[in-house]
This record gives sequence, C-alpha cells and structure tokens, in this order.
Amino acid sequence: MRMRPTLSWTPTEDLPPATTDLAPVAEALGAGRVLVLSGAGLSTESGIPDYRGEGGSLRRHTPMTYQDFTAGAQARRRYWARSHLGWRTFGRARPNAGHRAVAAFGRRGLLSGVITQNVDGLHQAAGSEGVVELHGSLDRVVCLSCRAVSARRDLARRLEEANAGFAPVASALNPDGDADLTDEQVGDFRVVPCAECGGILKPDVVFFGESVPPRRVEHCRELVGAAASLLVLGSSLTVMSGLRFVRQAAAAGKPVVIVNRDATRGDRYAVTRVALPLGAALTTLADELDLPVEGPPAPTV
Repeated sequence: MRMRPTLSWTPTEDLPPATTDLAPVAEALGAGRVLVLSGAGLSTESGIPDYRGEGGSLRRHTPMTYQDFTAGAQARRRYWARSHLGWRTFGRARPNAGHRAVAAFGRRGLLSGVITQNVDGLHQAAGSEGVVELHGSLDRVVCLSCRAVSARRDLARRLEEANAGFAPVASALNPDGDADLTDEQVGDFRVVPCAECGGILKPDVVFFGESVPPRRVEHCRELVGAAASLLVLGSSLTVMSGLRFVRQAAAAGKPVVIVNRDATRGDRYAVTRVALPLGAALTTLADELDLPVEGPPAPTV
C-alpha cells in the first residue's frame, strides 16, 4: 500500500553523513548485476517535480487517494480535469541525462534490472529495457469494472471531444501528472466512461492508499534476490513500497548505494549516500566507464 503522503518524516542525527564521492557507485557498477530503484528525483531534470525534495509538491499538494477517487463522482471529475490538463505537459516530457545514463549502463550489461517508482515512462523512452513500473504508468487507463486496459492517448482524445474549449491555466504540475486547478476552473468538466462497459476509468497507476499488485511486488523481490547490489536514484524512500526492497537487500548483505540530494529513509541501510545532482553524477559515471550516452529520442507526434 502506498500510504497517504505526509511531511512527518524527518532525518535523525544517527544517519550516516552524505558524501560527494562517486567511487562506491562506480565500484558497484563495475562489479555488475546492479539493480536500479529510481524515484521522482530522477525525473525532475525533465521538468517533472518530485514530492519531497526542495520545493516538492507535497508542500502545497495532496495527491488523490484511491479511497477519494472511488468515493464519488465529484472527486473523479476534479481528478480527471486536473489530470487531463497535466497530461498535455507530462506527455511532452523527455528523458534527461540521468535516464540516458541508466540506459547506457544497461546496454553495457552492468544492470540486472530497473525498478521505477515513477509513472512517466521516461526510462523506457531513454532506451532501458525490462523496466518494472512499481506504481504503474500514466500512459494506460484501466476500467474498474471490466478491467479493460486502454491507451491514455485514446482517453485524451475522448476527453477533448467531451470538453471542447477546456483550457484553464494551471498554477503547477505535480509528479502524479495532474495540474493544480481551483474548483472554479474544474467547473462542469465531463468525465467519460469505459468504452467497453460504461464503467469507471482510472489511470493504471497505484494511488496513495492503494496496494501494489502482489505479483509485481514478488517479481521485484526476486530481482533484489538476484542482484549483487542495489542502486537507489532520486527516491526519498519515505513510503514502504520502495523501502522494503532496500531493507531486503541490506538484510541479505547486498550493498545499497543511494544517490539523492536529500536524506532518505533508507540511509541507515546504505553503505553510502551521494548528495549530487543525478544527471551530472550519472553522466560522470558513464564517462568514467567509457560508456556512450545517447541523446534524447525525437519527440513523437
């Protein structure tokens, strides 16, 4: 279950100090079979904000919970109006240097897998293969009645047709892909039903208050078991959905290395935390390993 987000967790004095030394990360990559666990901090350089970093969205925004979404039509209207507007910007985001470096590590055979807490698809867009989307993906939509899965672009087209002229100006974009709108801006936004059965549509992501599918969790546990080390990129590890894999790796004696500007809930389990910007840090590592980092793919129309 992804817990309702709060700002209640704060670092304690007994956490190991951070460093700017990338040597432990390079050592882990050089040994191979590294499992990457990425979070929202990896996508900030692509223009997608994170939840808990400096200026994180939780300081002004509470993400929709599964309980709120399923409780009533008004909550869903508010969600889909905000998400529909945010999707226009979110869907244009492109992989940054950090995503491209991870893909380069994978091409060289240094990684045993990639687990991401992000729902933006940027790892795949950068060329990473076999990415496990722990919390799902915003480019898919699922019906809560018949469980049919469809493409988000198809829903976007239907929402455009049902809400001609809907173009409010949002004050901010959030990591979960929705935009900040007032109730007045949401207005009488029309939500469309499942095209197959008329049921309620939901993005194919794990909302806060909703559980990650057990089979997906078990698959991730298997990846941790098969890895030689765990590399955490851009995650505060505040929620258990990601922290449990850090605990698993540490309990098995596998080195946990974290690259994140701010302290994380997993620091006590890590051999080190490197406090550097992710794009620059990962590009430096790729250069040291003599790995070519490909540029971003051309935008699709």
